[in-house]
Amino acid sequence: MASTVRLLGSEANLASATNMGFAKLVRVLNNKASVQVITQKNAGGTTLATVTLAAGEVAYIEKAPTDTLTGVATSLAVSVAFTN
Repeated sequence: MASTVRLLGSEANLASATNMGFAKLVRVLNNKASVQVITQKNAGGTTLATVTLAAGEVAYIEKAPTDTLTGVATSLAVSVAFTN
């Protein structure tokens, strides 16, 4: 059974660190023809994780509300929730 995604905010780029409105689940799109690295940091600025997205790839990132995500201007993100 497929999951349905509920949008919880407006899409924004990840050119600078953002917690996406204290989101817990974020949909990230690499809207570029080359790979991009997305970095997750805690509120203190410590890097918790990184992920490389291929061109056109979408990832769903679960995080603490105060964690931030950073990528580049063509990394597009929106706060989401899954519904069934």
